[in-house]
Amino acid sequence: VKRDEELETRAANSMGATMIDDELAAQPGGVPMSAASPRNSDVYCYIFTSGTTGLPKPAIIRNQRMLGANFMFGHLMHRCGEGDVIYVPLPLYHSSAMFAGLGAALVTGAAFALRRRFSAREFWRDVERYHATSFIYIGEVCRYLLNSEASARPPAHSLRVAVGNGMAPNLWEEFQQRFSIPIVREFYGSTEGNAFLINAAGKPGMVGRLAGNQILAACDSATGDLIRDARGRCRAVSIGESGLLLSRISSWLTFEGYLDKKATQKKILEGVLKPGDRYFNSGDLLTLHEGRWLSFSDRLGDTFRWKGENVSTCEVTELLLKAGGVEEANVFGVEVPGCEGRAGMAALSTKLDFDIEQFSDYVGANLAHFQRPLFLRQLQEKMEVTGTFKQQKTKYREQAFDLDSVRDPLFILQGGRYQPYDASLRAKLEQGELQL
Repeated sequence: VKRDEELETRAANSMGATMIDDELAAQPGGVPMSAASPRNSDVYCYIFTSGTTGLPKPAIIRNQRMLGANFMFGHLMHRCGEGDVIYVPLPLYHSSAMFAGLGAALVTGAAFALRRRFSAREFWRDVERYHATSFIYIGEVCRYLLNSEASARPPAHSLRVAVGNGMAPNLWEEFQQRFSIPIVREFYGSTEGNAFLINAAGKPGMVGRLAGNQILAACDSATGDLIRDARGRCRAVSIGESGLLLSRISSWLTFEGYLDKKATQKKILEGVLKPGDRYFNSGDLLTLHEGRWLSFSDRLGDTFRWKGENVSTCEVTELLLKAGGVEEANVFGVEVPGCEGRAGMAALSTKLDFDIEQFSDYVGANLAHFQRPLFLRQLQEKMEVTGTFKQQKTKYREQAFDLDSVRDPLFILQGGRYQPYDASLRAKLEQGELQL
């Protein structure tokens, strides 16, 4: 111990650092000034949006919102208390880690195990080491675990619930059964918004039930324009249809938005069902099922129109992930010279056994003609994601199939087969000589 202390002191001095014990000893010994009692309306923190489609924006989190979320996650989703351990493999600057992890532990008395960054290799070792009884997931974390060799034979564990959002419907039951997770509780929401849904029952594929203050409004899924009647009012979708999720803004269900007031105003819609009403625009398309259950459909702006049809990137992604040799798929629409709308393109992370001919067969047999990606980009590096494991679409969409910008292998769909896209095919495409 003495040697460790000496080494620590020597290292600190060599870097010009100050030891914390010395700093504390130098502080005045008097009682510090009392701070004013906190109020519900006080700002707790600012959490930046992930920035998947643009620059991150600081969202305002007040004490009232923080405490409400803490109690909901702790008592309704984790259902934990003293003796439980919530394992969080996410950074605290992500709202799920802050609300559903740290906050849930604080209000229930559960312990909180935090990892600096997610590791599929270390995940089950951590669960065993900390005797975790619940954990938090987001987005692709569950897919990483399923694809990890280290997860092939996970040790016996004490997990009884997984809480999170973004679980792909095609992975839900496989994940739950393979890793013996008794129940998966999914929720839907955004850091800044007031549209919140919870699936406490653990119904596979669902994000929750439509609440009384919410509406799934009919809209053009490609442009996001709401479909209004002659009076300017919106129409709610029927069972089996997808619509834009809107949540009414009221004195008890506020929308704080962002520090940027202009960005906040862009998320507010007025006159949705009656004159003067105000709704938060989630920007997400959800599908309505029996019993008011909802499933996530797509993020507005990700859906694109091709060959006169609206194409859901989420739906195409799920189909492509079932193809042999595909590890991850990122689908988006790109502009093609001389064509209306946007053509589908997919950036793929592939395994060693990926075969482009077999992939061509799969796409032809399982995707409708308008769903088939016209261009493919076979990534040589890992899929780019944000700090919160959300796929980064902006860069891939901007680079599209530009041979001067993309160093990864590119393919174009011709005659039902994917062919390497090169300069000669680019010239034919620009001259309108290719059949698309």
